[in-house]
Amino acid sequence: MAAAVRAGRAHRGFISGTRRGSHSRTALKPQYDAIIIGAGHNGLIASAYLQKGGLKTAVLERRHVLGGAAVSEEIIPGFHFSRASYLLSLLRPHIYQDLELKKHGLKVYMRDPYSFTPMLEDGVGGQPPRSLLLGADLAMTQKEIRKFSEKDAKAYPDFLTYLERLACAIHPLLDAPPVDIPGLTQGSLRKRISALRSLKPLLKSGLKLGKNIPDFYELVTAPVMKVLNRWFESEPLRATLATDSVIGANTSPNNPGSGYVLLHHVMGELEKEKGAWGYVEGGMGGVSQSIACSARSLGADIFTDRDVERVLIGQDGCAKGVVLTDGTEVRSKVVLSNATPYITFKQLTPQDALPEAFITAVDQIDYTSPVTKINVAVDKLPNFLAAPNSADGKPGPHHQCSIHLNCESMEVLEEAYMEGQQGRPSSRPMIEMTIPSVLDPTLAPPGCHVMSLFIQFTPYLMEGRRAWTDEDRERFADTAFDWVERYAPGFKKSIVGKDILTPSDLERVFGLTGGNIFHGSMSLDQLYLARPLPSVADYRSPVKGLYLCGSGSHPGGGVMGAAGWNSALSVLADFKRL
Repeated sequence: MAAAVRAGRAHRGFISGTRRGSHSRTALKPQYDAIIIGAGHNGLIASAYLQKGGLKTAVLERRHVLGGAAVSEEIIPGFHFSRASYLLSLLRPHIYQDLELKKHGLKVYMRDPYSFTPMLEDGVGGQPPRSLLLGADLAMTQKEIRKFSEKDAKAYPDFLTYLERLACAIHPLLDAPPVDIPGLTQGSLRKRISALRSLKPLLKSGLKLGKNIPDFYELVTAPVMKVLNRWFESEPLRATLATDSVIGANTSPNNPGSGYVLLHHVMGELEKEKGAWGYVEGGMGGVSQSIACSARSLGADIFTDRDVERVLIGQDGCAKGVVLTDGTEVRSKVVLSNATPYITFKQLTPQDALPEAFITAVDQIDYTSPVTKINVAVDKLPNFLAAPNSADGKPGPHHQCSIHLNCESMEVLEEAYMEGQQGRPSSRPMIEMTIPSVLDPTLAPPGCHVMSLFIQFTPYLMEGRRAWTDEDRERFADTAFDWVERYAPGFKKSIVGKDILTPSDLERVFGLTGGNIFHGSMSLDQLYLARPLPSVADYRSPVKGLYLCGSGSHPGGGVMGAAGWNSALSVLADFKRL
């Protein structure tokens, strides 16, 4: 198995249907209007809108593959993985339409049903253990919930309406920069009047919420357990729903503010279906490739294997371009960084160009991550005790879902969280399993499958003081696989190869500071006007001409493309003033 994994790592030239180097045919010019550091989805989207706005733009990616964390890589021969990000939902609809992503190759497989939670229990009367299957078919979903609680089955439709009502009210805030506080409070009367326009999205959200403002306030500030306990009584349903409040976040359902992360994960839209999540054909690199194709069709130059060493600062204190690690200088009028705020301001920007107080504030941004991602190649589908495979071996409806393991109760989730806070990986971790090859046959050889295990809770440093060793990685992977085996006996024998990414590996490979998939925690003190810091919430940095365009800025990680779109608006607005 280890040999297969090593061979896979040496064979990674095939990237979402594109051979390495084929997207770098255009020569890098010495001068551009705009340079974007990092070809993550936000950077690519920003490049498309800047080109549409008339700015000649180049995107420089340090890795051999486009997409940042939204990439497809053949890390095991014949198996193509969404190596980091693994599901699509929060791609803003107007971006999907503006950039004609379907025309440029984006194909999405919708999932229905979408959630499966098997129980670890003995079946009664020869029946398999119970499970909970949730989908778009409300009658089917209520029938599933009724296995655990008649009361919960009746309450579930009202709960969905409640969440959708609150999520829809947030949409205006996603598609615009935060309120321009400096513009409203400083400068000329003309400037202040102009800044009033930035209040429009906030007012629009407030009007949409109306009498539901107290409900919204409670959801985003309270522990999600408090909210779910008021709606439901059955543990499997509460725990399954609670996973969306902690996924990717170093928090528990008992912690204040966990409700916002739940709302964050249901505010998406896919193919006009609210809250839907899907698999991208070819893996998540497919969405990045479609955005890149759109940007190139508009005239953007996009390069891989171009590692930026630092931002060029002129004698006037303004950004003038970038210097690559090979010494190449590329000049530009503006620079946008798709890297995390920490990398942007602590590694790429000369420290003498930034105020000391600002650097101190950057050091305080929370990047804590509880996530280890394990990509697994298998030679057969897992056979769950709670939903045995059919005789013909074909995938069941549950195989296309997000499969929640060790999620039978809130207590199990809380214990996993508490153990992770002690500096050691959870001994009974929360596992979200997805098997995209069930719907997308391009990802694996016939009869085989690719599998993603998104696992919590694991520390960045073992016991808070030492780096993960290969032995630590293997030991934790064995722990996770042992738990999968309990739900689906025979799973471990089906493993062909694996790729283990701890928080520190996610940082090293993808540039995710602390391994945080959101480019910074999605806590209330790091959202909207305070993302990543109050002084740079409008994407403009203390260095004139240097902007943030990644998920570390508003509205945060997961809301695909919104930061890229909003930052492009800020840049174009500044060019218009000039």
